[in-house]
Amino acid sequence: MRHRKKGRSLSRTPSHKTATLRNMATSLFRHERIETTKAKAKELRPFAEKLISISRQDDVNSRRRVRKHIRDREILEKLFDRIAPRFSDRDGGYTRILKLGARRGDGAEKALIELVEREEET
Repeated sequence: MRHRKKGRSLSRTPSHKTATLRNMATSLFRHERIETTKAKAKELRPFAEKLISISRQDDVNSRRRVRKHIRDREILEKLFDRIAPRFSDRDGGYTRILKLGARRGDGAEKALIELVEREEET
């Protein structure tokens, strides 16, 4: 039974799942959109949004907390200097998941996860 087992296992050990989410978050922040399976996108969304929420407050502790997950210094700087200020007036919902249909090889549901753009004020 899976009592109190939150989230999807993604057919990985817990350490492998953590590494997968860290790598996917790094790629998401690098390219601002990635194509993956629907299950992985749904697991990545809260992980990435928590990192963005932490990075909105730019202080030493926040940088250390995010650096625990994002090891690439270039991406860390991009997250704190360009991505987080973009969402400074937004209270969540930093990512969007778009379903793309089934993958040809194995029929897995594909999805595109991307950072939302700032709405234009009119």
